[in-house]
Amino acid sequence: MIRRHPLAEQAADELLRRIGAGEWPVGQKLPGETTLAAQLGVGRSTVREAVRELAGRRVLESRQGAGVFVVGTQPVEDWDRVLRRAAITDVLEGRLAIETEAARLAAARRTATDLRALKRTLAERSRAAAESPDDEYVEADLAFHRAVITAAHNLVLAELFDSFVPRIRRAMLDMLKLDAAHARHRGDQAEHAAIVDAIRAQDPELAAGRSRSHLAGVRDDLPG
Repeated sequence: MIRRHPLAEQAADELLRRIGAGEWPVGQKLPGETTLAAQLGVGRSTVREAVRELAGRRVLESRQGAGVFVVGTQPVEDWDRVLRRAAITDVLEGRLAIETEAARLAAARRTATDLRALKRTLAERSRAAAESPDDEYVEADLAFHRAVITAAHNLVLAELFDSFVPRIRRAMLDMLKLDAAHARHRGDQAEHAAIVDAIRAQDPELAAGRSRSHLAGVRDDLPG
């Protein structure tokens, strides 16, 4: 019986426990809502909510007209939780993979509108590096990198980058508290301008190389 609150979370935990114990192996259909509600001591709406939660964690799958099936025994961890726990080195290495390819694609696909956005965000970043407080400077830096991603015209890369942004923002603010990192980050405008120049010249390999060099330098400058 489920007695604690919130009921849906507790119901999901109990279903997950029973799946892990082998009561319903991968590929098997779960009993109907009415049966599960009786077994768990909750209402059918609570069962539906618990199923939705486990479907979002890739343990269950609802198939229209067929029912709910077990598709995994261990929940996939929430991506935001993974990023919150990740070391900044891991995040920067993720950015290396995403932004290097984005710069390569941007050089091949950029439009006149993309170039204007790159020029504008580069200038805003330069101004912020010279005179703005850290939080405004970080936002200007992220806006520039997002403009490179946008110029790649790849929705998957854009979604991946956006998912990294909150973790990147926190890490940058922490790094800027260190004198050496503060000077390094606010003094690397030329590296960003070089990325734009390669994209403008439509040289994919040069753009990718400059993006990789910039981010690898940020990673290598991390303390400890």
